[in-house]
Amino acid sequence: MPVTGGKHGPLSREALLLIAVTLLVAAGGVAWLFDPMPANILWAVADGVALVPALVWVAADLRAGRWGADLLAVLALASTLAVGEYLAGAIIGAMVATGRVLEVAAQRRAGRDLSALLERAPSQAHLRRVGRMETVPIAEVRAGDRVVVLPGEIVPVDGTLLGDGVFDESALTGEAAPVTRAAAERVRSGVVNAGGAVDLSATATADASTYAGVVQLARQAAANTAPVARLADRIAVWFLPTALIIAGIAWAVTGNPDRAVAVLVTATPCPLLLAVPIAVTGGMSRASRAGVVVKGGAALELLGRADTLAMDKTGTVTEGRPEVVDVVCAPGVRPEEALAQAAAVEQYSPHVLAGAVLRAAERNGVHPAHATSVTEEPGRGATGVVDGTKVTVGRLSGDGALPDWAAGAARRGRLDLASMIWTERDGTPVAALLVRDRIRHDAARTMRRLRAVGLRHVVLLTGDRVDNATEVAGMLGVDDVQADASPADKIERVRSARSDGITVMVGDGINDAPALAAADVGIALGSRGSTAAAQAADAVILDDRIDRLADAVEIARRARGLAVQSAGIGTVLSLLAMVAAAFGWLIPVVGALVQEGIDVAVILNALRALRGPARQRPPAEADELLHRFAGEHEQLLAARNAVRQAADALAGGSSPDADAAIRRAQRLLVDELLPHERAEETELYPALGGVLGSPEGTVTMSRGHVEIERLVRRLGRHLAEAPDGIQPDQVDDLRATLYGLDAVLTLHFAQEEEAYFSLASSSGDGKAED
Repeated sequence: MPVTGGKHGPLSREALLLIAVTLLVAAGGVAWLFDPMPANILWAVADGVALVPALVWVAADLRAGRWGADLLAVLALASTLAVGEYLAGAIIGAMVATGRVLEVAAQRRAGRDLSALLERAPSQAHLRRVGRMETVPIAEVRAGDRVVVLPGEIVPVDGTLLGDGVFDESALTGEAAPVTRAAAERVRSGVVNAGGAVDLSATATADASTYAGVVQLARQAAANTAPVARLADRIAVWFLPTALIIAGIAWAVTGNPDRAVAVLVTATPCPLLLAVPIAVTGGMSRASRAGVVVKGGAALELLGRADTLAMDKTGTVTEGRPEVVDVVCAPGVRPEEALAQAAAVEQYSPHVLAGAVLRAAERNGVHPAHATSVTEEPGRGATGVVDGTKVTVGRLSGDGALPDWAAGAARRGRLDLASMIWTERDGTPVAALLVRDRIRHDAARTMRRLRAVGLRHVVLLTGDRVDNATEVAGMLGVDDVQADASPADKIERVRSARSDGITVMVGDGINDAPALAAADVGIALGSRGSTAAAQAADAVILDDRIDRLADAVEIARRARGLAVQSAGIGTVLSLLAMVAAAFGWLIPVVGALVQEGIDVAVILNALRALRGPARQRPPAEADELLHRFAGEHEQLLAARNAVRQAADALAGGSSPDADAAIRRAQRLLVDELLPHERAEETELYPALGGVLGSPEGTVTMSRGHVEIERLVRRLGRHLAEAPDGIQPDQVDDLRATLYGLDAVLTLHFAQEEEAYFSLASSSGDGKAED
């Protein structure tokens, strides 16, 4: 029956060793009060119990071509047995067992388990044969077979489409937006059929297809990642020969072997065997409290030395889902009306962009209209009947010339690098919804913090287009960007970066798993990321915050610094003790006790890794306000869009439609936006004074509030000047006022979200992390 540790399960062999040695040492102490003979026997047994597994550990290291701190511990244990210094040996045995328990706790890692990649691969395929569909094991598919992929299924093999299809290619590219592929285009295994059933002609077997290559890349990367040398072993490389030289000289000069034993006892590398794993384990515990689970001590040590960061884009530095950022309407069509009709049709669609439309309608307080006879054509969009009118949402149905407003909307989409969702009534476009994957609020702050702690090179790796990738890279200030990157491209870039220094890879998707496995330290976002990414990584960020990455690096830097400091202090003190022992000032038992004192000192120093340096989260009151006002920012998107829409409406001069758009914008600004800004000024900003260190920290944002109010008042005076409608001589100044207000609002909201809202806790509990 296994020995159990209560709710924590079976005890490890190292823990059992520590318990056995400790009990023997304690029993020997009790026996010594009555008779030294049984005490020495018990202490000798404790020494021997610790020596046997230590020999096994050293033999394993030597077979692997390594030697380090464990070898010196074996020499100390063996020498105390040889000269009869049993108490000293028992004390050393207890310290060695303690260090081993701590090290195993720090270095135990959930190995790179790539089962999620394998489980995702389909085991069967549908073949069309003589007019019927037959399901066969995937191994039977051959090049030239006609394969049928049903809706929602994973494409089993590489092939050429025999008809149009829509696919979710995020498993290979990381990009969430479905991609439309035309007949005769190639489609790769591993992507998901996001439309109707499609036929394809297989061009390769499953084993020779793209997805199998991704799995193989991940396996090779995990297998080829070199083991990490312990910090303790790197120091022991020179400490061990130094100790042996001092011991040898002391024995040779005095002819007394006890001098050599005393030197070896004081040279027992317990500062290395204890302080280093304590600091590393403390750092792992601290990282866990900060929301990052590091799977092994070696990973934390490497993270503390990292100087290059490679990052995925979609879902890592961006939010990972498309959102409607603006609605551009035809003359006479109101945005609420267009959203209501688009949502009416899209509420029946599983398409990822349909979700963006429904969220936009909800943000704007719009209830979807009632739609009937809804159908969806893969790659084109959804169609339904709303209030007796045929409404189509998706791509434009015609190839003719666009109306001026639609041409302008299309141009704006290209300039803003946004995807377009068109709404048509009876074949005529009436609205364009601009969709983008927004950058995370905390991404820019995270980049600055990573630079501050010493990361010198940051690379953005993405399967997205070059223009989108370059835009995000420019906004975050990264050093380099590689767009259109396949899993093979990512792994190659990571391997290249590793030749220049310790490299960290951060990602969240299946396509990132090989690169995560290939990096010195792979970090996965676990809240919305794939299981495959989490398995292949060395650390997992548990919530949906990229700033946890900066927390983890700061904690790892501090933990490694304390480990080095503790090991260095302990080593110097041990060297001084060795010299004292060589001169005969310390007998072996006293030397063991001196070493014990050194251990206590360095352990206390290493325990500092349990605290700091992650940022203090705002107190509960401020945190609650941050969450409240961040939510209001989302709700105010309609008011902000109304400002731009009013300015655009004046492009053709004064008109009833333009007048209505301006008055709508004014109403939303006065009724919704200004109360929000004033509440921030009187409630949020004072509460942030303590968090930011000074009330002056919000001065710049307060000045933004003043400018927003000034422009809104100016807009109000314009409307007061024209109670019966905007006059032609007002158009130029009105457009300047509205576009200026749009620019100020865009900048002001972005600054608040980055500087303030990114400070909020992920759960809103407001608890500071200590």
